[in-house]
Amino acid sequence: MTNCQQYHKIFATLAEVSLVLNPIESHVDVMKSMEIDKIELSSYLKIHIDDFDDLINIEKFGTGQSNPTYKLETLTSTFVLRAKPPGELLKSAHAVDREYRVIKALKNTAVAVPKVFFLADNNDNPLGRMFYIMEYLPGRIFWDPSVPEVDKATRTGLYNSMCQILADLHSVNIDKVGLSNFGKPGNYFARQTDRWVKQYRISRLIEEPVMENVIAFLEGSLPPDDGQVSLVHGDYRLDNMIFDQNKPKIIGLLDWELSTLGHPLADLAYQCMQWRLPYSSGMRGLNGLNRIELGIPTEETYVEKYCQIRGISKIDNWNFYLVFSFFRLAAILEGVVMRAREGNASNPERAKKMAAAIPILANMAEQLIKD
Repeated sequence: MTNCQQYHKIFATLAEVSLVLNPIESHVDVMKSMEIDKIELSSYLKIHIDDFDDLINIEKFGTGQSNPTYKLETLTSTFVLRAKPPGELLKSAHAVDREYRVIKALKNTAVAVPKVFFLADNNDNPLGRMFYIMEYLPGRIFWDPSVPEVDKATRTGLYNSMCQILADLHSVNIDKVGLSNFGKPGNYFARQTDRWVKQYRISRLIEEPVMENVIAFLEGSLPPDDGQVSLVHGDYRLDNMIFDQNKPKIIGLLDWELSTLGHPLADLAYQCMQWRLPYSSGMRGLNGLNRIELGIPTEETYVEKYCQIRGISKIDNWNFYLVFSFFRLAAILEGVVMRAREGNASNPERAKKMAAAIPILANMAEQLIKD
């Protein structure tokens, strides 16, 4: 992780929207609850992590909506602490213990992940909430999908690396790595649709007709269960990856909070939303860019390459998977906005901007239904 930035920046420049709570007062309260006692944490981690030196600095990564994340510097090493946010949370949300488990399980696979050291799995610790400690990986994080920092050949390599790691992830033997019970059995899309519909309706302030139309489509168009089960990341996109400093190679896939056992096409469709989201207006998608000139594959080419790597045939019902992905992201953002209203979002100012994205995502999902 570089430049003290972290996670969820796709909607960083969307217009401000109003919240029920005063945003300044809410932000102050949240920041106070995010503070960590350096001396207490240092003493605690010395007990639980071998050779942990005196903690000399704690720095919160400046962005991020879900789990607050900190850079820890000791006399000789650098670590990352990732914690649940304070306050009342939605059931099953902010599962840092699941993140820890899956990262640890993937250690010796083709999927590049940081090393994890310790999980504080209860509230009896200096933070008063669950957290884990992982390796700090010096590398590059790219926020802009057009990746203006690199040349055309490198840009192509970055996207090829993303496609390869996604296929590698979906090829992991879940029994061999000890994740056979990491998710529930049965039709993944049926379960996930039910979950996110419930989460969305818990989080929303008012009923939105477009979102209800999308829900009706999803519930009425579920594809039959084809038996495919793999580890899915749940938030697979460019800015959740750390790349090598000098090569277009992923050295760490981050943010596993939404990972589970499920259908691999969920991850693929989720990433492919970026090809359809507009690059303008702060959405930071790929729509509207000259991808051929940039060396970025088209959505069709990317999907074909993924299928080729995994040895699978053409995907049927592709629009369903895209609609599901747009709805799911809208439901996640609705939860972020709800946490900001209640004063316990990691970054409430960013949450306000995300609120403006929800109707955009809903409208794009509805358009796919009509296509």
